[in-house]
Amino acid sequence: MKLYYAPGACSLASHIVAIEEGLSLELEKVDLKTHRTETGKDFYSINPKGYVPAIESDSGAILTENVAILPFLADLMPSAELGAPDETMERVRLLEWLGYLAAEVHHAFSPFFHTADDARKSEARETIRKRFAYLASRLDGHDYLMGKGFSVADAYLFVILRWTPLAGIDLKEFPVLDRYRARIAERPSVKAAMRDEGLTKERPSQQADKGAQARPS
Repeated sequence: MKLYYAPGACSLASHIVAIEEGLSLELEKVDLKTHRTETGKDFYSINPKGYVPAIESDSGAILTENVAILPFLADLMPSAELGAPDETMERVRLLEWLGYLAAEVHHAFSPFFHTADDARKSEARETIRKRFAYLASRLDGHDYLMGKGFSVADAYLFVILRWTPLAGIDLKEFPVLDRYRARIAERPSVKAAMRDEGLTKERPSQQADKGAQARPS
């Protein structure tokens, strides 16, 4: 199985999950400016949407979008307990979190990746603060989004929280989220994935998330 990724982009969540589960994963880096992979492939021929993540199965099938990829990876190794069983309320809650993270939190960062309009960035910054306030209220008193343990949703949120410097937001405004990010950063899987992608705690990304599953607005 192969993961097409860009350093520090939302594909980092899939990378973390694969390491958590001990999955054999081949990595192929994508330059999101040229849309060429490190082996010279036209990334549009792999994912016509043009952004990461994209997972290529051993059969050659391509899967895109975090809300699909992350549950798919969780289901490959149920014993790791990063997802939830089908036809349970816990599964529905996991999908609810992934939908919120993708549509409301991740998407709110879009102007910082796609426009130089300061007015739009200012508006987006306030939206992000509102979303963070909600997340902080839900995480207060809990270690993880799903309550009981680390899940694929936590991998996704951790990646998004790393982008706050790009938006000019100090996460210390939200102590609950600041502690959460620091705690998740200490997981061996997170350290390994960041090392593989050449990332540090101080740098949110090498290519930011430009074009990486951030819908134009």
